[in-house]
Amino acid sequence: MSDRMSGDPWNRQEGESSAAFAAFVIYRDLGLARSVTKAARQLDKSRSLLGRWSRTYSWVMRAAAYDQEQDRVFLAERRQARRDIAQRHAKLAQAFLGKAVARLQSLDPRELSPADLLRYFQVAAEIERRAVGDEPPFTGTLPQDEGPDVASLTDEERRRRMDQLRRELERRLAEADR
Repeated sequence: MSDRMSGDPWNRQEGESSAAFAAFVIYRDLGLARSVTKAARQLDKSRSLLGRWSRTYSWVMRAAAYDQEQDRVFLAERRQARRDIAQRHAKLAQAFLGKAVARLQSLDPRELSPADLLRYFQVAAEIERRAVGDEPPFTGTLPQDEGPDVASLTDEERRRRMDQLRRELERRLAEADR
């Protein structure tokens, strides 16, 4: 930076006339396709005058610094937007989870079919594993082929499996109440 510069490089510089700065602003705001010629045309000023101001007041470097700052601001806004979305989704998930837990607690596991109970257990276990990072991030679908095919089990095997899952579900619900 030259000794003429003060503050951010895209601001008016020491010794820069208001006309030269106004021309720089036009040049700066032309974006990535900017040129002194385009700025001169837009201002209806001579190309040589704007070229002189550009060299004297380092327009190329100042415009590049401005572009970098705009990119930094844009990325910071995107990060904040992602945080806001994540917080909103977390609040919605908590509300939904509260409703789901309340409904689940009102269910009588003995009234659930073995397939229903098994599926509840699979979903709960999958969510729990993903929450602690044991599985890849949730993709919107849960695997359909986890656990035994309930239809292939005998009635006795289904009853045993259902009892096992019911006990596990009750244990987890009791832990959640603590």
